[in-house]
Amino acid sequence: MTGLSANPALSRVADRVQEDRRRSRYISGALTVALTIMVAWSVDVTVIQDTDWERIGSVANVWEATSHFIGLDLELFPDLLVPAIETLLIACLGTAFGLILCIPAAWFGAMNITPYPPITYPLARLMMTLSRSIHEIVWALFFVAVVGLGAMAGVLAIAVRSVGFIAKMTAEAIEDIDYGPVEAIRAVGGSNFQVIVYAILPQVLPQIVSVVIFEWEINIRRSAILGLVGAGGLGLVFFRQMNTFNYHGVTSVIVAILIIILLGEAISYFIRRRMI
Repeated sequence: MTGLSANPALSRVADRVQEDRRRSRYISGALTVALTIMVAWSVDVTVIQDTDWERIGSVANVWEATSHFIGLDLELFPDLLVPAIETLLIACLGTAFGLILCIPAAWFGAMNITPYPPITYPLARLMMTLSRSIHEIVWALFFVAVVGLGAMAGVLAIAVRSVGFIAKMTAEAIEDIDYGPVEAIRAVGGSNFQVIVYAILPQVLPQIVSVVIFEWEINIRRSAILGLVGAGGLGLVFFRQMNTFNYHGVTSVIVAILIIILLGEAISYFIRRRMI
């Protein structure tokens, strides 16, 4: 007689474990089937039924429409220099302004250093969520209505959009710090400001720099399309070329955007190598 059959208690435990495993497999299988059905239904509704297949036409029609964009408008390139610089400056200024806005948001949003947890913590978290939830184009439309057309609307949109990511990552990094240096400074009578400057900031500074650089890269891409809603930069030139059906000009603007993005990638790589 085996050990399990000799011990009824162990036998019941083993049966219960096997039953739990079978139940878990059944639940996983049912969830997989339900998820597959939902994905198939979503594809059918949003892609198959909602697409105007007659307008797309045959492969020849698709190629004919695509071929319009093959080629460059070389005469347009000199006119792209100023909008390209404007796009880069929108990303830089928007990121810098967003970083300034992130200081109180990260301070209030870190539970271990927030001044008044019942008030400041949920307020900061609400600010972060609001920033991340609204698309940068929506923010740009809002600021275009407030300050008018131009680069200022793009800078403000990029800044507000950056708060959610930078402040959230910074606040979470502050919550995960080592409390040894904090307790040491407080033990010798250090103030809260000294604790933040000498105990907390040195621990989270590398992560903050990495997050800011990453957000700056993303903001270059964002600033390149904000001109579609009147926020200046290459996006505005892109919109004008589309309206005038200058398809080669559209391709030229896309190439300029690609160059700006590659430049941003190279600069961020150099900064990471030097600072992180």
